[in-house]
Amino acid sequence: MMVSQLHSTSVSIINFDSIKNLTSIETKAVDQLIIDELSSDVVLINQMGHYIVGNGGKRLRPMLLLLAAKALGGTTPSHLILAAVIEFIHTATLLHDDVVDESDLRRGKESANAVWGNAASVLVGDYLYSRAFEMMVRTGNMRVMEILSKTTTAIAEGEVLQLLNCNNPETTEEKYLEVIARKTAILFSAATRLSAIISGASAQVEAGLAEYGQHLGIAFQLIDDALDYKASQEDLGKNLGDDLSEGKPTLPLIRAIQKGSASEAKVIIDAIKNGDRNAFNAVYAIVQSTHAITYTEQRADQEAEKAIKALDVLEDSEFKAALIMLAKFSVQRNY
Repeated sequence: MMVSQLHSTSVSIINFDSIKNLTSIETKAVDQLIIDELSSDVVLINQMGHYIVGNGGKRLRPMLLLLAAKALGGTTPSHLILAAVIEFIHTATLLHDDVVDESDLRRGKESANAVWGNAASVLVGDYLYSRAFEMMVRTGNMRVMEILSKTTTAIAEGEVLQLLNCNNPETTEEKYLEVIARKTAILFSAATRLSAIISGASAQVEAGLAEYGQHLGIAFQLIDDALDYKASQEDLGKNLGDDLSEGKPTLPLIRAIQKGSASEAKVIIDAIKNGDRNAFNAVYAIVQSTHAITYTEQRADQEAEKAIKALDVLEDSEFKAALIMLAKFSVQRNY
């Protein structure tokens, strides 16, 4: 396989803050909208909602929507609403994920389920989903509602597929990619597609932006899975080895099983079957020796390059350049 271009040492490090600054005014408006929409006379919803939304995060999905809008001529109130909707849906999935995965750490802080319990997390996640659909109706656009309905269905399907793959070391790379395409990438794709729809862009531009989001989302998740065997816990914001302890056969593990010796493969297979965090150091050594992280990063680079190519439908601008830089950032980051 060719040496990764995006991971080449000759590539300059992307300044994420400089990209974020291009939508700083709109992002502040979206943040205020999120705070306003979280208002409820149910105290627990207010407490949990503000805890989660205020708990850091890159706000990457809303940023994609806003950058795409600015690349197409500018933002409208509907763009701001949909940016908040996308963040609500993303946050709801995190709440449900942490319950399913029994995670106690999210973005370096206690997860909501660790603070308030699983029942509250599931119910507030449901509230955020419901609130998101209530907000999207305000755009008065049936295509918006159609796309977001299909998106949330796909996310749920991805979650179930991932559950079926848990503790299954026979999961193939193809099945793994199917999960992340539905569970993660689809919301990236929806963000950029919706931006095009609200901007009244052509079908070609809409398709190109949707493709960009899909490939970017896959690249992003591939790097997330690589970081579980590479980053420091402080950078990652969650416990190292979480994926292993949950029995998730992510690409680094799938590749290591393929390339390792029979005895090495057995170590990883047993760890996946048993969800054995105590095997992390042994698994980590095998993942490193089989170059499974390098392979995962190369696959992420390929997806990022496809995302960049999909932006050919846009006219050149500083906002298109920022979308390109985000694709590069998605595979260069260490958090």
